[in-house]
Amino acid sequence: MSTLSGRPPSPDGPAGTTGQQSVGDLVKQASEQIAELTRQELRLARVEMTEKGKRAGLGGGLFGAAGIVGFLALAALVATAIIALSLVWPPWCAALVVALLLGALAGLLAVLGKKEFGRAAPPVPEEAMDNVKADVAQIKEGTRR
Repeated sequence: MSTLSGRPPSPDGPAGTTGQQSVGDLVKQASEQIAELTRQELRLARVEMTEKGKRAGLGGGLFGAAGIVGFLALAALVATAIIALSLVWPPWCAALVVALLLGALAGLLAVLGKKEFGRAAPPVPEEAMDNVKADVAQIKEGTRR
């Protein structure tokens, strides 16, 4: 007697009732697990990129605010400093000294802004990538058994 598949009936009953899964069931289960794992890793990557975006935004905001506040404060001080120094030096020399000091301050603010941007770099989800690499290694190891 044969079944529709052309195989003789198993003495233990239909496939899957003996406690062992068929290769097709195992492949289906593995693909479902890989799909779920991929979705989880994508969620982790999204969270990680959101956090890095917030840091980059904060760095950019601080950098921009430092430039604006520095400009407004120094605009008033520049005139005062040039007028005060012009009492001792010629006006062109007083203006040059003040301009050099302002350039040094701008350089300091730029370094601080770049440092904050650096805290958000690299703009890739490192944690999620490490997890994916570990998952792939574990899958490879599991298939060798």
